[in-house]
Amino acid sequence: MENTQNSSILKKLFGLREASLALIIIAFAALLSFMAPGFLSTYNINTTLIGLSMDGILAVGMTLVLVVGGIDLSVGSVMAFANVLAGMTMVTLGLNIWLSVFISIALSVAIGFSISQFITKIKLSPFITTLSMMSIGRGLAYIITKGSPVSIGEISQTFDFIGGGKTFGIPNPGLILILLVIVMDFLMRNSKTFRKIYYVGSNEEAAKFSGINVNKTKIMVYILCSSLAGFAGILNLARFGVATPTVGTGAELRAIAGAVIGGASLTGGEGTVLGAFLGIILVALVNNALVLLGVSVYWQQLVVGLVLLSAVIIDMKVHGSK
Repeated sequence: MENTQNSSILKKLFGLREASLALIIIAFAALLSFMAPGFLSTYNINTTLIGLSMDGILAVGMTLVLVVGGIDLSVGSVMAFANVLAGMTMVTLGLNIWLSVFISIALSVAIGFSISQFITKIKLSPFITTLSMMSIGRGLAYIITKGSPVSIGEISQTFDFIGGGKTFGIPNPGLILILLVIVMDFLMRNSKTFRKIYYVGSNEEAAKFSGINVNKTKIMVYILCSSLAGFAGILNLARFGVATPTVGTGAELRAIAGAVIGGASLTGGEGTVLGAFLGIILVALVNNALVLLGVSVYWQQLVVGLVLLSAVIIDMKVHGSK
């Protein structure tokens, strides 16, 4: 009886997850501003926003997958694959920059579709399928570049501006993430097509009986997730001007951490894009705090792991009865 009451209280408390996260972020930022005077400087805010933009884009896609009841461990590798494919086709084949971008995004879509087919048709688990694709994608990135970063130079002012410029004083990668969050959060809350993701994640059998095409919904979600991962890889290329096979390493864990901290359930059926965005901000603030306080960068992975573990334990407490 006591466990049931505790579970009910936790559910009510974390029903306000987004508001709670926003308050935690504000309080944490205020604390850090006293501990590290440079924390609220324009330079540090912009640097933090740029740094979290790639992980934020991945977290948006990861949220969709988690809500539908799946998981995608391949997003970091797909990001790297799209990054090096676009860069190498520009440099070695001399392709037009936008054609290279199109090819990379198209193949990212193909990867997402392939993942969905293994899951919906062959009935492999999302974990095994995406874990395998994670290895394949990263391997392809190393094969394409032969393991070495390749500079693309200043190929296009527009491309450079997208990755390194500012609009209304906001770094473009950060602005792109903010716009993506606004659009996707609106769709998840209001679009009938995207609302089906929640129904499938909550109860797949009930969704089938209500006339929802479960496989079609899963295919859409995995394609969107891989597409966003590919887009993040392109954005990274535009920012640094270097095709790097190691880009996105560990990004899948940060994306999962952000989504789960933001309220996405590992059992499916719950989560919001806005919550994932706030979760990624919190993870980025923690990492940024470690840097400003002079803590070794090697501690960041440990901290992300602990934060993710804590979020999973909370998720189990909240949704343990599901």
